[in-house]
Amino acid sequence: MLAGKRILLIIGGGIAAYKTLDLIRRLRERSVSVTPVMTAAAEQFVTPLSVAALAGEKVHTALFDLTSEAEMGHIQLSRVADLVVVAPATADLMAKMAQGLCSDLATTLLLATDTPVLVAPAMNVRMWDHPATQRNLATLQGDGVRVVGPNEGDMACGEFGPGRMAEPLEIVAGIEAALGQGTLTGRRVLVTSGPTLEPIDPVRYIANRSSGAQGAAIGRALAEQGAEVVFVTGPATVPPPAGVTVVRVETARQMRDAVQAALPVDAAVFAAAVADWHVEEEARSKIKKTAGTLPALRFAENPDILAEVAQMGEGRPNLVVGFAAETDDVVAHATAKRARKGCDWILANDVSPGTGIMGGTENAVTLITGDGSETWERAGKDAVAQRLAQRIAEALQ
Repeated sequence: MLAGKRILLIIGGGIAAYKTLDLIRRLRERSVSVTPVMTAAAEQFVTPLSVAALAGEKVHTALFDLTSEAEMGHIQLSRVADLVVVAPATADLMAKMAQGLCSDLATTLLLATDTPVLVAPAMNVRMWDHPATQRNLATLQGDGVRVVGPNEGDMACGEFGPGRMAEPLEIVAGIEAALGQGTLTGRRVLVTSGPTLEPIDPVRYIANRSSGAQGAAIGRALAEQGAEVVFVTGPATVPPPAGVTVVRVETARQMRDAVQAALPVDAAVFAAAVADWHVEEEARSKIKKTAGTLPALRFAENPDILAEVAQMGEGRPNLVVGFAAETDDVVAHATAKRARKGCDWILANDVSPGTGIMGGTENAVTLITGDGSETWERAGKDAVAQRLAQRIAEALQ
């Protein structure tokens, strides 16, 4: 799938740099040409000789190389590749990329290129969670930079959490998707995300605590696998992923209309936390507080979007995936929900107080299918999304 492609591989300075040796080997196995660039810090972790031996090409390290620069080498390097891959993408490199700084060969190449860029972040968990890094990440994704990982696990520093660089084969999958060679290339997938807001009057509404983080991660993971993603989102607190078609809604009824308009699709993932009810008659003006009197609100059921799509006849997606956010008897309630709704899969998660799941950065899910249930270890929402995207690709194949 990747034979003949050319990758400009920028290796950042982190302990995860050792994984790039295996990444180069995996790419060369697929007949990919790899041109390596190393930062000065990267040379503290892996040697240019090792990188050059595996890549079969010269390693570029210096911006002021007279031989190369006589031919504007940094401009040529930045434009002859099909894809620029930064692995590991350290916090420092990501910050410089987000701000457009160019203090060495690697950052100059990144600023001078109009070639698509894929980064594989790797850093300490506290560095990854820091608001500055998350702002830089959002800026890069807004600029169209693709991101694979990071994964969650034990770190060289002795801490545990998200920040481990994605494994070489995960990065290869990200490269395939970025080059239009992903496992979901040619597939159209619908994803719903975020909460819905059900108005009471012009200033009040009924909502829930969903941040939309898991839905955004799923949309991003599917897009990275090459899918055409229609992303229908309520008013989430996290931005939608890059590279998807975004449809913004507020109410459950608006979301149902947007979902119907997006069909047909190959698969549909209903990750939105849709309100079960709406106020039967929304007040046209603000309801005033009157001493000793409480307003009487009459509720009506919202449309069951998951059930409507799952129980369609002609035009039903090949795969319909729902979510079940439960606070008790999670698997039992989710299994019953799958049967009631008629969907193919349900991802059940425990959102009871104390779990930190709803609105948090991690998720712990149980995948329930017609063949039984499968509990996944607690992981960052990006890692959960990548695992789900891979399972969807396998199912559609």
